[in-house]
Amino acid sequence: MKKNTNKWLLLIVISSFIMVTGCSKFLDESDPSNFSTGSYFTKPEHAKSSVNSIYASMRDPMNSGFGGGAWMMLEFATGLAGTDLGQAVNSYFVKDLTNTADNGYGLTIWTSYYRGIANANASIKYVPNIVMDENQKKRLLGEAYFLRAWYYFNLVQMFGNIPLVTEPVNLQSEQLRPTQAAPEEIYTLIVNDLQTAEQSGLAWKDETGRVSLGAVKSLLAKVYLTMAGFPLQKGLSHYTLASNKAKEVIESGQFKLFDDYTDFNNTAMKNKEENIFMIQYLSGTLASNWQVSIVPYNKNISKYSDETGGIYATTAFAQSFQPNDKRAKEKEFFYTTYTNQDNRNLEVELGGYFIYKYFDNDAHLNTASSGMNWPVLRYADVLLIFAEASNEVSGPDLEAYNAVNAIRTRAELTDLSGLTKDQFREAVWKERWYELCFENITWFDMVRLRKAFNVSTKQFDDYVGHKFSYGPTLTSRELLFPIPTSEVLNGKLTQNAGY
Repeated sequence: MKKNTNKWLLLIVISSFIMVTGCSKFLDESDPSNFSTGSYFTKPEHAKSSVNSIYASMRDPMNSGFGGGAWMMLEFATGLAGTDLGQAVNSYFVKDLTNTADNGYGLTIWTSYYRGIANANASIKYVPNIVMDENQKKRLLGEAYFLRAWYYFNLVQMFGNIPLVTEPVNLQSEQLRPTQAAPEEIYTLIVNDLQTAEQSGLAWKDETGRVSLGAVKSLLAKVYLTMAGFPLQKGLSHYTLASNKAKEVIESGQFKLFDDYTDFNNTAMKNKEENIFMIQYLSGTLASNWQVSIVPYNKNISKYSDETGGIYATTAFAQSFQPNDKRAKEKEFFYTTYTNQDNRNLEVELGGYFIYKYFDNDAHLNTASSGMNWPVLRYADVLLIFAEASNEVSGPDLEAYNAVNAIRTRAELTDLSGLTKDQFREAVWKERWYELCFENITWFDMVRLRKAFNVSTKQFDDYVGHKFSYGPTLTSRELLFPIPTSEVLNGKLTQNAGY
């Protein structure tokens, strides 16, 4: 890799510990400004500090402003998102299906997630040698294995044939300039890492925001579901694995759906009940600046000085919900009006359907500093994974209906019943498109299914040939994002087709 642009791959342990994580419980690291691998990994505090550092890279793509935010790439790629942020050219490249390998969003995700992998590799390599409580050590390593799996799971879905780096790297390492591995090889590591994390003694829940056993099993269920579909097409065996793993989470009784969608907006409910695993933020310490992206462009409704209009739902998608679907009601999943910042008695028409699911009212009304977490694994997703996978195994039985109908009941929709296997499959897909919208999930579903939801017909089109409501048409090129130019220039990586 080019040494001036790819320092993620040159990272040795020194670089791993200057990062912090978002929960206050994580912000207790000692000053690591002067150490080497030999002198640092010597105490239990070093083990905890090294694992803490792995979490930090999850936040980097969420950074947002008038240049947009890398996290938006996965939403614009669905054709269900719009923007008013003209200077955020990376958003338009993805949204209009004119993307290139020079897109800064892709580079941010690639470098951030490989930095997280590098930090995980360091912990996995060196923490076992530290003299400390063995149970605590095992749990910390479980977190490291989970996080490495999560980073690789995202990268392999987005970029396809990617480097597989499993050891800390220095200038003498064979993996300094890695070649690409086939997706199946990446998935083998992901599954092995998650199975190791399963056996690490983690608690089922962790309300401080650290990795829990519930998070491990939920992610493993999602990985199996993805492997059942494209590109690996493992089919029935992995639908069975996905169904069984999701069922373990359901039958644990540790998680439940929120009674009301208002809990999505409640920072007091972070890491609780429905929120199995989240990217952590803390108001005043490590605030979630992606809030500026989900307010309209310069409508003067927020305490934030940056009102970017970075992303919102297309009208076609927002209006495709059933008329009585509670999720489509004002200030449930979307909002079209808000009060004026200078006069809270004055209501402002926003001119679009902006994202309200994780809108921090206190930050916008009062503080301009949000501690709102970003959802990574939610119990609703687990229920829908179970419903989809179990249907593929044996058709729609009572348990599958119960899982999907729990989602529909909260949305104030009638229960599904009497469906064929094919009808139930598409009904569950539709619930995924609506329930999990704008959580960086939908594009991954589109790729594994090779399907896209047509907001006009309310049916599913083949991915290739699907036309977005505003014009562009998907081709096979868009099944992957381009590998960043700076990575390809190292001479060993082959660019994805069409870029």
